[in-house]
Amino acid sequence: MVTIPPSGDAPAASDRELRQVAASFGAEADRYDRSRPSYPAPMVEAIIEAAPGPSVLDVGVGTGIAARLFTERGCKVLGVDIDERMAEVARRHGIEVEVARFEEWEAKSRKFDVVVSAQTWHWIDPEAGAARAAEVLGAEGRLALCWNVFQPPPEIAAAFSEIARGVLPAAVPDFWARPLLQTYEPVFAGSENGVRASGAFTEPERWLYEWERPYTTAELLDQVPTAGGFNRLPSEQVERFLTATGEAIDALGGKFTMAYTTVVVTAVRTERQERLQLAQ
Repeated sequence: MVTIPPSGDAPAASDRELRQVAASFGAEADRYDRSRPSYPAPMVEAIIEAAPGPSVLDVGVGTGIAARLFTERGCKVLGVDIDERMAEVARRHGIEVEVARFEEWEAKSRKFDVVVSAQTWHWIDPEAGAARAAEVLGAEGRLALCWNVFQPPPEIAAAFSEIARGVLPAAVPDFWARPLLQTYEPVFAGSENGVRASGAFTEPERWLYEWERPYTTAELLDQVPTAGGFNRLPSEQVERFLTATGEAIDALGGKFTMAYTTVVVTAVRTERQERLQLAQ
C-alpha cells in the first residue's frame, strides 16, 4: 500500500510537506525492505535492452529493491537517496549509495546509461528532476520512471474503502473509491510533462506490465505501515486502522491476490542536449 501525493481531487501538499513524507520511510526501513513488492523481470530486462550501456543511477534507491534486480543482471548501480536509514539497508545488500536530495546531488562529472527511479519520482520536482537526469545521462541515455500500482479484488477494495472512511482523517483521500490506475494518473502525466518541459528528451512513452502477488493477512499488515506518511498518524489511529484491516481480510478468507500494474514512464536523452553540454 503506497501513499502518493494528492491529486487534483485534494488540496496540493507543499514542497516542504512532500519532503517530510519522502524522508519518513526510513523509520520502517527493514519492514519496507521485507514487505514491499519487487518489480517484474520483463520490465527490468526491457530497460536494460533499451539502454546504451550497463551503468545505472537509481534515484530514490530506498533499500535497493529495484537496484538489486539491475545488479543481478550485470549492471553497475549507484543509488541516491535522501534517507541514510534506507541507504544503510541498501548497502547491506551490496548497493553503493550516496545520501542527498537528487536535485542537489553532486554528480562529479559522472555519466550514466540509465537513470531509473522506482516508486519515488513523485517526491521529486518533475521538471527539475528531468533536467537533472539529462545532465548525468550520456549520449542516448534512458530515463525510466517506474511505479507499482496495486488493485485488490473488488470485495477487498470495498472493505478497505469503508475502513479508510471510518478511521483515517478526512484529509486522507479514499484511494479505493476508484481504480488505482486512475488515482495515479496525475503522477504519470505530471512526470511526462516534466520530461517534455525539460526539453532534453524524446517524447515520453509508457510501458505497462501486469502481474500478481498473493497476500495473507499478516503479510499485508506488515506492509501497511510502510505507506508514505503513515507513521505520522496518531498511534491510536494506526492501531484502529490495522485492526480493522486485519479483521476485514480475515472475514474474507485471510488471504487474497493483489493485481499489480507496473507503469514505466520512459524517454531517451536527445542529441540536442548532448550538443548543448559539449558547447558549455
